[in-house]
Amino acid sequence: MTRVALIAAMPGELKPLVRGWPHSARSGVDFWAQRNEEEEWIAACAGAGQAAATKAFAALEDGGPIDIVFSVGWVGALRADLIPGSAHNVAGVIDVRTGERFHCEAGAGELWLATSPIVADAAEKQRLASAYGAGLVDMEAAAIARLAAMRGIPFYCCKGISDGFTDNLPDFNQFIRKDGKFDLTRMVLFSIVRPWYWPSLMRMGENSRKASQSIRDSLLDFLNAEGDTREHHGDADHKH
Repeated sequence: MTRVALIAAMPGELKPLVRGWPHSARSGVDFWAQRNEEEEWIAACAGAGQAAATKAFAALEDGGPIDIVFSVGWVGALRADLIPGSAHNVAGVIDVRTGERFHCEAGAGELWLATSPIVADAAEKQRLASAYGAGLVDMEAAAIARLAAMRGIPFYCCKGISDGFTDNLPDFNQFIRKDGKFDLTRMVLFSIVRPWYWPSLMRMGENSRKASQSIRDSLLDFLNAEGDTREHHGDADHKH
């Protein structure tokens, strides 16, 4: 049986894709799984950052070897022409901390993603775009790409844009705990007394919802093109 792993940072990134899949949680990691006679689809999220992504990868491997792995989730745009709410299969991933570059298995054009140790604000997005020539930024993909390379398994990366290149948003780094979990309560309390952030936060919430749906659609389209049927992955119950 082929085990296909999907790793994200937060449950909301996976929600449209894993709707209806059995869910469980263990040691700070959320899991979803679905299988048929030939394939087992397993998804996990453990929080933001490379350490959390590594934890999710290891937790999935506890159930057996992984044959294919996807890094999925929300990203920031590093170019003005990349529209929030859209999803993209990237050509490769750059680890900002080390300079390492990891190519994705799929021929997905020339769009690269930079993995940063922090949530990038508008100024940091400009720096990353200039320094690395990347179009997207996240906090997890490089860890997953590195682990896949170490194991010699195919690595793919499908990301949805939650925030645009010049969006004015709060510093989200202050809401990420040491374990990578996002402290939503603290962010809400912070935002309540700062109404100037409300419009951008509302846009980000809507764009994140659209991005999650776009990730799902893009991933299922890709899998269908590779020869798999959408019905194998629950699409028959969730057509639009």
